[in-house]
Amino acid sequence: MLGIVPAAGRGSRIQPLGFSKELLPVGSRLDGQIERPCAVSEYLVRRMKRNGVDRICFIIGSGKSDILEYYAAGYEEAAAIFIAQPYPIGLCDAIFRAAPLVTPDETVLVGLPDTIWFPEDGFCRLADDRLSFLMFPVDRPELFDAVLLDENGHVEQILVKQPDAATNWVWGAFKMPGRIFHELGALWRQRDGLDEYFGTLINAYLADGGEAYGVRAGTAYVDVGTFNGYRTALRLLENNGGAEHEVPPMFTGRDHSPEHSLPREGA
Repeated sequence: MLGIVPAAGRGSRIQPLGFSKELLPVGSRLDGQIERPCAVSEYLVRRMKRNGVDRICFIIGSGKSDILEYYAAGYEEAAAIFIAQPYPIGLCDAIFRAAPLVTPDETVLVGLPDTIWFPEDGFCRLADDRLSFLMFPVDRPELFDAVLLDENGHVEQILVKQPDAATNWVWGAFKMPGRIFHELGALWRQRDGLDEYFGTLINAYLADGGEAYGVRAGTAYVDVGTFNGYRTALRLLENNGGAEHEVPPMFTGRDHSPEHSLPREGA
């Protein structure tokens, strides 16, 4: 099982940091009996591990060797793999660089490393045998990719950064079997790699007869790539006793600038 972590973005909304935004300390973790700072990307990696990934592929860009150094030894029992994305030109370009690692019969998980979300077992609530999105309620869906579902949970359309979105449920992570990953990669290449946002690619996939599902299991979603988001994340964890347990649904993603950050999409 492979987890893909797109981490090639510049993170301009929260710079200057002096290090990659994915290593921004948010909260803490226990290292044996010692409490240590926790990098924001560890929350995603930990959630992937909880679902059973044994390999984690980090897509990194120029100047992000600190991510390689941080995760070089892997994470717990999961091995770390690093692939370069020379230019941060979109989530699709980032995740499909992992294609040579993906076998058709394995499960692929994808999440955004500058977010913190609950429940911790969110990936586990998605089926392994279909393309499915973990969805979260937010206050400003126009800054995200909102997901329209039918009564059976099938995705009808992804509303990519659309004003007056018809729903406040947005995707925050997704899972699929390797064969669908490769189908999407082939479709993206057929479209000349012009889809920067994953949502526009999914809309083309649906129009071509593909299927996707949404699961409204998310209770909290915070983008830590902005200062307000960073403060919200600290409050979320503080109100949660500094540990990762279930949190009340009032903590939902609030502050997401439409600035290009592979916006709530990616690296």
